[in-house]
Amino acid sequence: MACGRDTLAKLLSGVRTFETDVYPDSAELFESLASSQSPSTLFITCADSRISPSLITQTEPGELFIVRNVGNIVPAYGEMLGGVSSAIEYAVAALKVKNVVICGHSNCGAMNALLDLNAPKLDALPTVRSWLRNAEAARAAMGDLKADDAGPADIRQLAEYNVLLQLAHLRTHPAVVRALSQGTLTLQGWFYDIPKGEILILDEKTRTTRSIESVLSEMGATQKEAV
Repeated sequence: MACGRDTLAKLLSGVRTFETDVYPDSAELFESLASSQSPSTLFITCADSRISPSLITQTEPGELFIVRNVGNIVPAYGEMLGGVSSAIEYAVAALKVKNVVICGHSNCGAMNALLDLNAPKLDALPTVRSWLRNAEAARAAMGDLKADDAGPADIRQLAEYNVLLQLAHLRTHPAVVRALSQGTLTLQGWFYDIPKGEILILDEKTRTTRSIESVLSEMGATQKEAV
């Protein structure tokens, strides 16, 4: 119990520091956000505590509309209507975000569990087991790999396959289909290597990863051609 109080006290101390030291330096920004928001990007990632979307993207409050869940999953439209589907619809149709990013990560516990959804350890987590079935097609792409034989490289590959699968699911949502047809929305998949502090971009056509530098270089060339 004492441990719980200690960690809560740490959070409250952090809030006090925010109020007294951080907020005053950015008061104008927060005041501008008081009555409305206009984020550029819907960022869908895992609920894993090691991921800080604003930190890794170096964005300010108001720039990202964030959805987090176990395994950065996007159920196909109509399969499991709820928080994720409504957030996508609102972000794309109402807030008119220009980008949707789905970000997986290294050493993902959800991917470890996905390797064997019938494992006894999931008997006490029936909701998690049901949720992860939205990623079973990514598991199927791993062939006959047994959970006991899976190493870090396999978990990473599964996490990448899962991001690609969730991008495909994203394209079943009407608001996304509409925005894509109008050319107002860009979708992208990321893989975050936590110990290296590195983001890689997943190429949907080749199903391989690309460096930030190569993607930025390509985007720069495209922009010059457009001009």
